[in-house]
Amino acid sequence: MKRLSDDRAKILFEKLSKFVGPNVKQLIDRPDGTYCFREHRDRVYYVSEKILKMAETFGPDRLICVGTCFGKFSKTNKLKFHITALNYLAPYAQYKVWVKQSFEQQYLYGNHIPKSGLGRITENCPQYQGVVVYSMSDLPLGFGVTARSTMDCKMADPLANVCFHQSDIGEYIRSEDTLF
Repeated sequence: MKRLSDDRAKILFEKLSKFVGPNVKQLIDRPDGTYCFREHRDRVYYVSEKILKMAETFGPDRLICVGTCFGKFSKTNKLKFHITALNYLAPYAQYKVWVKQSFEQQYLYGNHIPKSGLGRITENCPQYQGVVVYSMSDLPLGFGVTARSTMDCKMADPLANVCFHQSDIGEYIRSEDTLF
């Protein structure tokens, strides 16, 4: 487990701020201790400093992972969040989208959200903003990026995409081999 390089740390915090805004500090300085981000085999892990100190006694060849995998860097140095980060990002989400119950299954199969499947959206949400997608019963379902601003959604065609799919909890089943 190594520290993130300056370039990768910048990419990570820019992506985090896209979803949680100024609440990024709350991810690091939590009431139950200090947390940090570490890199292992191009994957970013969110781990408590206490657990990190215990894990340093093991060699890197014996270590599979420590903490929660937040995402993976591609070969082009772009970060893609994994669904395992959802439980940590959802409480701090700045913008949210709620999906109608009739469209939940479609979203969990990896489809984008059209206006006809949109239940609610946070006010003043800009276009291409990172959002956390919820069911109407406030269960976090995944991540997405808004295709239109809140004002544009009101005048959009019912079949027009409102939110682009990025990741959902159905990935636990579809991609269980590549998550960790």
